[in-house]
Amino acid sequence: MQLAYYPGCSLQQSSALYDVQSRRIFSELGADLNEIEDWNCCGATSAGKVDDFMAVAMPARNIGIAEQAGFAEMVIPCAACYSRTLVAQQRMADDPALQTTINAELGRPVNGTLKVSSILEALAALIAQGALKDRVVHKLTGLHPVCYYGCMMTRFPCTVPVPDDVENPQGMETVLKALGIRATDWNYKTACCGASAVVNDPDTAHNLMAKIMKDAVARGANCFVVTCPMCQMNLDVQQDEFCRRHGIEERLPVFFITEIIGAAMAIAPSELQTDRHFVDGTTLLKELEQHDEQSQ
Repeated sequence: MQLAYYPGCSLQQSSALYDVQSRRIFSELGADLNEIEDWNCCGATSAGKVDDFMAVAMPARNIGIAEQAGFAEMVIPCAACYSRTLVAQQRMADDPALQTTINAELGRPVNGTLKVSSILEALAALIAQGALKDRVVHKLTGLHPVCYYGCMMTRFPCTVPVPDDVENPQGMETVLKALGIRATDWNYKTACCGASAVVNDPDTAHNLMAKIMKDAVARGANCFVVTCPMCQMNLDVQQDEFCRRHGIEERLPVFFITEIIGAAMAIAPSELQTDRHFVDGTTLLKELEQHDEQSQ
């Protein structure tokens, strides 16, 4: 299966390991991620604060590139990039005059045929087609994750065709269930981590992250599972600091969903670059794999 792939800025810089993992996991599941040529930043949250037109035009250009290359579907791992692209597509569908104005300046105009998929939607589709059959080597018994979706996968400025429940999303839980892993239910799966406020208002951001951490610990979780690069970076990089400030003794690794799939398929942590996390996650995965091997 050939899919267009939009990595976005984070997966080329601070979350480059997520890019490595996404390409590897989709390849293992029988799908080729084809990075679209000459893509540009989606605008993230910044564009919309400065220029509403550019907030649509920037992701529209990427949509046009994918469509003109002949792709029917584009996979976007980053939650922010997915949100901005899906919203831009919907805005143009709702406002033909806006689409005409944007297309007039694009070398590859948007025609509205592209399916924009989150990484969860694309993974779920592959799993439903049987891509995981006989591929799960480690059952990871003893993994008690909480699925953390954050803001961008659940809060949209307009009505968009998302396949999940934005109040109580289940996409990650569905993927984990296919691996034989039962996620722990909790109250903060769609709470905000503070996002970029950690730079200019760290006290507020740390307070938000501490609340997320405390509920995960109270539920007996031993890790977070995420899809958003910003959420992953905040909870991982800032964890020692906000835990120290708020008297939290526990530390929990923050895994991308791709890492859990890779671990279940017995792909080495070094190949997935799991050892690059600030909060150690390789020890937990190794312990679970050893326990699985001993129980067989």
